[in-house]
Amino acid sequence: MQIDLVSLLLFPTLIVLAIAALSVRDLIAAVFLLSGYSFTTALLMAHMGAVDVGFTEASVGAGLTGVFFIMAVARTRRRSKD
Repeated sequence: MQIDLVSLLLFPTLIVLAIAALSVRDLIAAVFLLSGYSFTTALLMAHMGAVDVGFTEASVGAGLTGVFFIMAVARTRRRSKD
């Protein structure tokens, strides 16, 4: 099994995006980072030959789930009434 340059770039990108999504305090930023993580995963799957799985991950993981997360964050309040 041979690892190429694209895989060597995508795997660290996944790790950085995951750590960044867990460490940010703004919810919208976390949503965008998680969508970026999902899209990077879709790129990696497509690069490894699973184009159908990558396309599904891109459309559902990065697209639809990101929209649902943004809608959920928009319906919440930034501060409590304490």
